[in-house]
Amino acid sequence: MTDSAFDNLSIAVTLPCYNEGQSIAAVVIGFRKALPGARIYVYDNNSSDNTSEQAAMAGATVVPSRRQGKGNVVRQMFADIDADIYIMADGDGTYDPTAAPRMIQVLLEDNADMVVGTRRHIKQDAGRSGHAFGNRVFNAAYKALFGNEFTDIFSGYRAFTRRFAKSFPASSTGFEIETEMSVHASVLRLPVSEVEFDYGRRMEGSHSKLSTFRDGFRILRMMGMLMKETRPFLFFSYIAVFILAASIFLMAPVVRDYFETGLVDRIPTWMLAMTLLLGSMMTFIAGVILDSVARGRAEQKRIHYLSMAPSRGERYHAGTTPLIERRQPAGHHTVSDTSKAKAQ
Repeated sequence: MTDSAFDNLSIAVTLPCYNEGQSIAAVVIGFRKALPGARIYVYDNNSSDNTSEQAAMAGATVVPSRRQGKGNVVRQMFADIDADIYIMADGDGTYDPTAAPRMIQVLLEDNADMVVGTRRHIKQDAGRSGHAFGNRVFNAAYKALFGNEFTDIFSGYRAFTRRFAKSFPASSTGFEIETEMSVHASVLRLPVSEVEFDYGRRMEGSHSKLSTFRDGFRILRMMGMLMKETRPFLFFSYIAVFILAASIFLMAPVVRDYFETGLVDRIPTWMLAMTLLLGSMMTFIAGVILDSVARGRAEQKRIHYLSMAPSRGERYHAGTTPLIERRQPAGHHTVSDTSKAKAQ
């Protein structure tokens, strides 16, 4: 499938940026060459350098985003822009723009709702091997908790359909937004695919905004929260087993002494063990009840996701005609159409 096959598709390239003045112009130019018909949006997240000026001179539509944090920017992008296909990347130059047409091709051919660009040579990210190690650890944890659909949950290079973008209930504020996207797709069992590409090195003088420990803790907290919200039975079962183990540990010597002497000498220890046992039972019951609630929420999310589906006759076989071709009444203008008209 060549780039001309995308001519009838509305494609939006979205680039959340914070102090990427050294690289953003090259990134915008790269995406303009890779996807000539796409609209390129740079969301400037309170940069203190010349990010906005460089992006505008390169031909992008610059939109200010005042709430600090990548998650807040992504939430605003999905709300503002209306397109058939969304490409999300970073403005630091580490993601190869020439991979974008291949990601769109896979999105169309696989009838997927999200394609993740998985990264090779991730250690080249300014030589920060700690990021590569943390990436492996969190990916392994994700597979154990949510499923093995993804091999790189932290990749910020992704392609989405309009249906995914408009039905994704983003709640993250920072770099944990990619994890939330992956969990959303796994919980609803959405069709997803992956495309592998070489991960580039940052330009000289450019620094990663990701803090190994601070953002690592935030991502870990987000994974725990998402597990509680989407898989409460498993989450509370783990807690119940831990409390039960503590109860048995305290209970065992008291029971042993009772069988040997017929007396319960350590009354406070026995009372604490019984309290922990009741707590374990209550925690397990809470998990059972909340599991039913979580299933109901998942059904509501899926119904909303299905409501974003194209109307009859708007979906075609990939590789021959566009996957989505939305019909709108005469005189109707979307947010993106208006922005494009003003830019011209």
